[in-house]
Amino acid sequence: MQYRRRLRSRIIFSFLLFGTLLSGLFAISTLFLQGYLENQLIGTTLKQELDDYLVQLRADPTLVEPFHTRIQGYITRPGDPNQSVSAQIRNLDTGVHEVETAQGFFKAAVRKDSDLWAFLIYDISENQRLTNQLVWSLALVVLAFSLLSLALGLWSSSRVMKPVTDLAERLGMLGEETPSPGLSHFFPDDEVGQLAAALDSYAERLHHLVERDREFNADVSHELRTPLAVISGATELLLAQQDLPEKTRTRVLRIARAARQSTDITTALLHLVRAERGTNEDSRAQNICEIVEKLVHLHEPLLDNKSLNLRVTEEDRVSVIAPESVIAVTVGNLLSNAIRYTAIGEIVCTIGNGRVVVEDTGPGIPENELTHVMDRHYRGEGVSGKGSGLGLAIVKRLCELYGWTMNFKNRKSGGLRAELKFY
Repeated sequence: MQYRRRLRSRIIFSFLLFGTLLSGLFAISTLFLQGYLENQLIGTTLKQELDDYLVQLRADPTLVEPFHTRIQGYITRPGDPNQSVSAQIRNLDTGVHEVETAQGFFKAAVRKDSDLWAFLIYDISENQRLTNQLVWSLALVVLAFSLLSLALGLWSSSRVMKPVTDLAERLGMLGEETPSPGLSHFFPDDEVGQLAAALDSYAERLHHLVERDREFNADVSHELRTPLAVISGATELLLAQQDLPEKTRTRVLRIARAARQSTDITTALLHLVRAERGTNEDSRAQNICEIVEKLVHLHEPLLDNKSLNLRVTEEDRVSVIAPESVIAVTVGNLLSNAIRYTAIGEIVCTIGNGRVVVEDTGPGIPENELTHVMDRHYRGEGVSGKGSGLGLAIVKRLCELYGWTMNFKNRKSGGLRAELKFY
């Protein structure tokens, strides 16, 4: 079915259908006219000959019955035992009939008057043989014209579709990062050329839009690093004071955690922009357990008065070559989501076998929403609280960039299991 939907296939089928129908109609018309004219000519001739002979016979009763090689005439009377005419023909009514007997095909003209029965029989066996030959010949002609139409369709479709195929191939060779070199100058000023010019204009606008978006992300990420560094420095100085009230210290810890999280996000976005531009720098190997423990410490202020326990388990050492900020944003998003939606119980971070697994005792996610949790701006039904649905979307882009995989699955005992697999 896919082949029939192609434009070239439609052209080929159109040529084949048109050629077959046209030649078929021509053959049918030829046979119809041949049969019609033959019947009219033979039938009219036989009827006229029979009428003329009867007129002459009544004028001269001694007139001998006509006899020809292919035409035979017989005169009998009603009830005459003379069986010179076969019963198959003798039983026919007045008129011209086509009869098939053991001897062949015949055209019989019959005239039954009250005193005389006259028969004029014309052998059309040779005509029937020639008609059969004509049928087979026309069938071969139809087949030949159909094959010719198919060949013309193949040739015409290749000529018609060549500019479109060339345009598709050139579009397929365009890179994602480099601007389009232009397509319209490869094609004449026809429909395909106008399409290529429209594609050039669209590609140029799209390239400028993407570049502007990347530059904006890079500029924002770069400019935010300075005020975030000031906030982080100020919180460190405040936390260093020994006489700081406990409530104030808790609030400052919240500020520190938010500043660290914002710094990691801006740094990760900056790495993402650089990687998309092809200027990403190699990073050193990071110890995943150390990063996770820092994240757990930073997220502890989010627990408030919840009866919730955060626990880290390291089964074996996992090291990943990637920026620390990228790993922190990816794992931190899983931790913050688990803390946000788990009211009681525990959250366990298990490190080992090249992955990080975050398991909680929260409500989990409906099965029909598991495949959409990483979609941009997606928020599940019944989800309350703040959030734009961008956190996991950013994590998804980072995972695609570094070749990591993220899986979500509901636990049988209750809660959600999120797995980040590095390799």
